[in-house]
Amino acid sequence: MSYSQKAKKILTKYNEEEILKQVFTHIADTYNKHYSKEKYQATEFIIDAGHGIGFCLGNILKYTQRYGKKGDKKEQEKDLLKLIHYAIIALFIHQGGHNDRR
Repeated sequence: MSYSQKAKKILTKYNEEEILKQVFTHIADTYNKHYSKEKYQATEFIIDAGHGIGFCLGNILKYTQRYGKKGDKKEQEKDLLKLIHYAIIALFIHQGGHNDRR
């Protein structure tokens, strides 16, 4: 059973399926931004240097602290999407998806 089929069988209370689609769209868009036009993103160099978890957690704190204090509702939503993306990267490192020397 595919992810989409499983998601449709689950009754969600908080619009999780739609929000996860928004998260994925945000992540996909980051790979098309100016800072990722080269072969590698800066985040990859930071992870390679062994600072991935700390970098991600620091950015999660940054966007958490900034939420609601900058921009309009749409800009604030972007901050939430960014902190989710950094949490996903941290989880990837945590699960051994990269050799982060913590």
